This record gives sequence, structure tokens and C-alpha cells, in this order.
Amino acid sequence: MKLWQKDNASTNELIEKFTVGRDKEFDMLLARYDVQGSVAHVKMLQEAGLMTHEESSLAVKELEHILKEIEEQRFHIEEGIEDVHSQVEFLLTERIGEAGKKIHSGRSRNDQVAVDLKLYLRAEILNIKNEAGALFDLLIKQSEQYKEKLLPGYTHLQIAMPSSFGLWFGAYAESLTDDLEMLAAAYQVANKNPLGSGAGYGSSFPLNRTLTTRLLQFGDLHYNSVYAQMSRGKTEKIVATAISSIAATLGKLAMDACLYINQNFGFISFPDELTTGSSIMPHKKNPDVFELIRAKCSRIQSTPNELTLLINNLPSGYHRDLQLTKEILFPAIEELKACLQMTALMLSNIKIKDNILDDEKYRYLFSVEAVNELVNKGVPFRDAYRQVGNDIEKGVFHFDYKKQLHHIHEGSIGNLCNDKIVEAMERTLKKFG
Repeated sequence: MKLWQKDNASTNELIEKFTVGRDKEFDMLLARYDVQGSVAHVKMLQEAGLMTHEESSLAVKELEHILKEIEEQRFHIEEGIEDVHSQVEFLLTERIGEAGKKIHSGRSRNDQVAVDLKLYLRAEILNIKNEAGALFDLLIKQSEQYKEKLLPGYTHLQIAMPSSFGLWFGAYAESLTDDLEMLAAAYQVANKNPLGSGAGYGSSFPLNRTLTTRLLQFGDLHYNSVYAQMSRGKTEKIVATAISSIAATLGKLAMDACLYINQNFGFISFPDELTTGSSIMPHKKNPDVFELIRAKCSRIQSTPNELTLLINNLPSGYHRDLQLTKEILFPAIEELKACLQMTALMLSNIKIKDNILDDEKYRYLFSVEAVNELVNKGVPFRDAYRQVGNDIEKGVFHFDYKKQLHHIHEGSIGNLCNDKIVEAMERTLKKFG
């Protein structure tokens, strides 16, 4: 069944296979939202006088039954039916008769897909927000728990200055606050109703788009019917940009973990059941989870670019190219949620090594502390820098520092400002409504 098919017309089998592609696979993720959009549309059709009260009530009741079948995983797109939209309308018409044929009045499949995507993306953004929020809470907790445990800080992958696990965990927590700012912006874009824009040029029916906006609990609607269709692809790209920001944070954290678990660093370790081994080297404990998080997050970061290449040269109006946004973005969303969950699992089981900086190779981490101590005694900074530098050039016996730290400014080892970071996250979370 095809919503656009006429009597005595058929499509070449190869053409049909090529044009449908993987659409049915991803349409199953949209099924519940297609029904929700249809319920709102049917209620609006009654208000507009295009369906009777009895027809509308009958259709809504049966659509709710279909929704229950979807939730219980008893729904599928039958052979010969083009997509989820056709399947829902087919089932409805089969079960309630002529009234089912009326539900497409004032609606194009274009805006039907658009509203399904908006509802799906809005829900998935909230799921990602919740997963990222849980990871944020864990990072703040561990920042406080391990704030006294020092580790080397690096620039250019060279030993630089003292850091702490409090700083390390807290850095990624604060990074997530900025990432969720972007996600909140994507939520605002996804939280607009395109339903009623038809094929992109509105309808001669007296549709009440404000009503469907309220029924579907959208924050607002896309007012211009042409732009409602132009938001296809653009909305997906905005969401992809937001999730790629989170992926960048997770990928960097994963890279740190891969370094820190390495025997040449040895700062952290994990239970055996969270690492993997080698087929020939019995001593190996590989950080495969973090390596895969790193790889998956790199791939997620390519999603906005892939969507850009797909939609960049399209004129206004609907084009079949937009069908492919689903197979680009939907897997990326699922992978990001998995990466958030696995990062939380791994960090929940992390073990931090004690007294890392007692190792002699970290002696020069404290060179800046030595310089600052001289400055505090009245020595000009450039003179103090030269004096300590000369001592280091003469060898370890000429540079001796007691490894005392006095970092008290905002955001330093002794003043993490985690409370401020938490406040920033709380402000951001309120933007999701």
C-alpha cells in the first residue's frame, strides 16, 4: 500500500526497493510518534468540521489501540506497505472502515514525517539530557571524592604542572555543562510543530495548527508553511551538532583514560571484568571500552558534516534526499546514549593510584611552584624563572623543592568551584522545560 498510488498503477520492483531503502527499519522508531501526531490531527479535524464527533472518537480510540500494540512490540510494517505512515492508516481503515480514510485530510506525508521526526528528536534529546546529567553527577561526585589525589598535568604530552583527579573529573563535568547548552538549543528547535504545513504550502482546509501544537505539547509552531518543510534536514543537523559536542567531550575523556591506564602512566585501573585480554600476551588488560567510545564518538562528530553534504545544495521544498537523514542521525543518537552509559559504568568502577607524584620522574612538575615561591619573596618573575631554570639545567641535585602546593584561586586544585559548576548545570537543565 502506498498513500500516493492510483488505481491500475504500479512501480518497478527495483525502483521500489531502491527508493524505500532502509526506511522501514528506521520508521519503526517513529511509529509511536506517528500515532501521536495522527491523534492530534484527528482531534483537530473534528474541530474543523472535517470529521464528525463519532468518527473522530472512533479513530482516536483505535489509534490508541495501535499505540498500545507499538509499545508492546506487536506492531510491524507489513510486506507490500511502504512505510509506517501507510501502515498506521491501513490498520485504522481496516478496523474502523470509511472514517479511517478521512484522517489524511489537510495533511501531506511530508508534514506527517516532519512532525514524527520532531517528536522523536524531542524525546531523544531529553533521553540524552538525562544520560548526560547522570554522568555529570558522577563526575562531580568523583571530583570531590578524589580532590586530594594528585596527578601530573601535561602540555604537549610533556610533564608540565601538578594537577589532581578533582580537577580532571571536574573539567569533564564542566565541559558537559557547555555541551548541554548546545543540546538545550537543539531542543528548542525540535520543539516546534510543523504539522499542517502540508506539502509545504499550507491547505485550503480551515486547519487549526495552534490546536495541534497544544495537543502535541510543542513549545511553539513553525508558522511559515514553506519554512516548516525547510526545517527538515536543518533540525537534524542542529541536533547532530549538539550531540557531536557531547561526543567530543566523551572522546577526549576516553583518550585520557587510555593513556592513564597504560603501564607507563599507571594512574588508574579497572576490574578485570571491565577490560579485555590478548590472545597471545597473558599480561594484557586492554581498555577496549574506552577505545570504542573514542572511535564511536569520532564517528558521531562526523554526523553534522555528513548531513551538511546531504542537504547543502537543496532548494526550498521537499526532496527525497531528506529520507536519508534518518539513517545518518538515528544510529548516531543510539551510539551516543550507549557511550554515555558505558562511560558512567567505567568511571563508577575506577581505581585511583595513591602517591603518584612521589615518583622521582615528576620532580620538575614543581618548577613553577619554585618560581612562584621566589616571586612571593620579592624576586622579579623573570629573574626567578631564570634562577630555577639554571638550577634545573645543572641537574636534579641543584633543584630541590618540597612539593608544597598553595593553589587557592577559583578553579584551581585547592578551590575546585564544583558548587558553581553544579549551579551552571542546573540553570542549563531548566532550559529544557
